[in-house]
Amino acid sequence: MIGYVTLGTADLAKSSAFYDALLGTIGAGRFMEEPDYFIAWAKAPGEASIAVSVPFNKEPASVGNGTMVAVALDSAEQVDAFYNKALELGGSCEGKPGFRPEGASSGFYAGYFRDLDGNKLNAFCIVADS
Repeated sequence: MIGYVTLGTADLAKSSAFYDALLGTIGAGRFMEEPDYFIAWAKAPGEASIAVSVPFNKEPASVGNGTMVAVALDSAEQVDAFYNKALELGGSCEGKPGFRPEGASSGFYAGYFRDLDGNKLNAFCIVADS
């Protein structure tokens, strides 16, 4: 059910060196990066992963700031429905469903929201080229 976990960092270079070494011991390697912002590791693309990121809101990283739980789903339609249900139940929007990066027509598709306590989650899927 869990797709990946994102942890906030104040020093991406230092954090990435730590996770390169630590996660390398279990056969996980980098599979997705956005320079100066985000790095993710997994044993294989499509498997559960761990990521580190400079917080999107540019505030200092802290426990919880930059932390997000992602729920892996099977299709963009499921992502849309899950996201919409979260908002229907009182959650708040943190990024409408769509491809990331914006403008892409396949690949990473996600919708971001906060629960009633302010915890950040997303629903995502990988959409293959058609």
